[in-house]
Amino acid sequence: MSNERVTENLVRELLRGRGYYESDNGIVIEEQKSQIKRVQSLLKTSSKAKTGKVGFPEFIISWDSDPNFLIVVECKADTKKHQSSDLCNPKDYAVDGVLHYARHLSKEYSVLAIAASGVTEDSLLISNFLIPCGSTDHKDLVNESNVSVGEIISFDDYYRLSAFDPDVERKRHQDLISFAKDLHEFIWTTAKIPEEDKPLLVSGTLIALMNQPFLNSFKFYSSIDMPKKWLEAIKDELDKAEIPQAKKDTMLQPYANVAGLPNLGKPDSKLIKKYPQGVLHEVIKEINESVWPFISVYHNFDVVGHFYGEFLKYTGGDKKALGIVLTPRHVTELFCELANITKKDTVLDICAGTGAFLISAMQAMLKTAVTEEERTDIKKNRLIGIENSPKMFALAASNMILRGDGKANLHQGSCFDEAITKSIRDRNKEKNKVVKGKSLSRPNVGLLNPPYAQSKSDAELHELYFVKHMLDQLEEGGTGIAIIPISCVISPGSAKTEIMTKHTLKAVMSMPNELFYPVGTVTCIVVFEAHKPHATTNKKTWFGYWRNDGFEKTKHLGRIDVNRSWSEIKERWVDAYKNNEVHAGESVTAYVTAQDEWIAEAYLETDYSTITKKDFEETVKSYAIINLLNKG
Repeated sequence: MSNERVTENLVRELLRGRGYYESDNGIVIEEQKSQIKRVQSLLKTSSKAKTGKVGFPEFIISWDSDPNFLIVVECKADTKKHQSSDLCNPKDYAVDGVLHYARHLSKEYSVLAIAASGVTEDSLLISNFLIPCGSTDHKDLVNESNVSVGEIISFDDYYRLSAFDPDVERKRHQDLISFAKDLHEFIWTTAKIPEEDKPLLVSGTLIALMNQPFLNSFKFYSSIDMPKKWLEAIKDELDKAEIPQAKKDTMLQPYANVAGLPNLGKPDSKLIKKYPQGVLHEVIKEINESVWPFISVYHNFDVVGHFYGEFLKYTGGDKKALGIVLTPRHVTELFCELANITKKDTVLDICAGTGAFLISAMQAMLKTAVTEEERTDIKKNRLIGIENSPKMFALAASNMILRGDGKANLHQGSCFDEAITKSIRDRNKEKNKVVKGKSLSRPNVGLLNPPYAQSKSDAELHELYFVKHMLDQLEEGGTGIAIIPISCVISPGSAKTEIMTKHTLKAVMSMPNELFYPVGTVTCIVVFEAHKPHATTNKKTWFGYWRNDGFEKTKHLGRIDVNRSWSEIKERWVDAYKNNEVHAGESVTAYVTAQDEWIAEAYLETDYSTITKKDFEETVKSYAIINLLNKG
């Protein structure tokens, strides 16, 4: 056993050298025991000798900022005792032992398991494994090059590599959905604030938690002081942003209205015993524990938009009346791949909403950036958004602030406002001119999910007029992509004619019927090349039948990638689009005009080899029903 202490010392010094023991980093290292009640409970029958008693690994490492992630370390002196052939001897082998403990803990934690053996630095063997929360299956921890990690690395690197494991990310997303439901229920039963203000409460809290003095002291504020301190923290963070004061004032006003809501501060007599510091204090505490760990890692995820969409489910139909259809993340990322976005592009979204497209675009661009100068240029100059609603503008701007910038070119107002339109068009008066470090090139990529008209009388809200306006802002040859109701592309209309007069329809993809579940809008993606009249190109339009994205409806989580097939489906779709591939039943090309249907179903050849008896029976049944109804 004395030699095992030598191994522990080696591990301890490696941890020290990687910064684990530095003060104020929030990392807690416990040895041979744990003061964490959840850990104690999970390990109470984890003895490696199978005695049914409590057992502990050599090191248990936790982090204040994410209470659902643990690192555990098991040591053995003899390298011959590093790993058994069947991993079934936890008492005598390092790998067997650490996986034994990790499986007990993974009932409630995502666990990074480290096995160490050897008594000298040169002979030390290190193996790293990951067991996602809710699983008992382990996997090798791999780096960005998909190579197994064979050393002790920094906590930040362990956390980052673990967090981006698909199983861990999927579980975290599910946890976030569950938390959003619980938070909505809590806010509704205790504060009863308007539905449209709930997302502002979430985004404002996330901004306030960026303020270090507020983060350190919010737990001590009284219920009366909390709303004022919350708003002051938001103002302090907005003041740091390099944006005009008028935009800061526009952003702050919706948060000031939320801070003034009477039920957020001092609770009523029925709740004062349970929440003596007020409802707002409880909301802040829960968001700090459940949302911050997520948003600090998954920068490509529109967290604010997620809460907005979740809260909209409870508005009793208002979401449809408002024409609000929030874009799923896998669709925003699909748009970026279709446009092949890189650090050299400038991206425009004239109906920014909560900023989902801009967030995905920024992440796609940052992946191609090499220098800090390039990353700064992307965040400050290459993302342009317009949002009409002051409240939605505040959400979009807060979303970008949470990601370190990107809000400098957000405009609050109508996308048809001439002043806003002129400011975007004027960016290319001298192409790629740079003034005070700002790239003034006109946007060459447009991404759009416009507000959806709710009736035929909403002529001025016709989605294709938003598409046309977006295309008009792009530089010549730019790519404009939008997702719109399929009704827009089936019938002839003046909007289709106006677009084709100036721009080329490159592709149309029919999307899944329930893509926006629970909103029942059937949509398609349209892709245009800007400022090249369609008739002059003499090219066929590519049509894709993209009705199955692999996502399925679930009772509590909405549409999710149950069978983990989306990645493969997306790759096939994007390749087919980029290569103009034609496949029976899946894609086709055709010459079209404004008078034609812009939809794959009108031109596809049927792949009869895939038709089943069930397909035939369903078709005959549907035909019979239609005939009966017509006779009636």
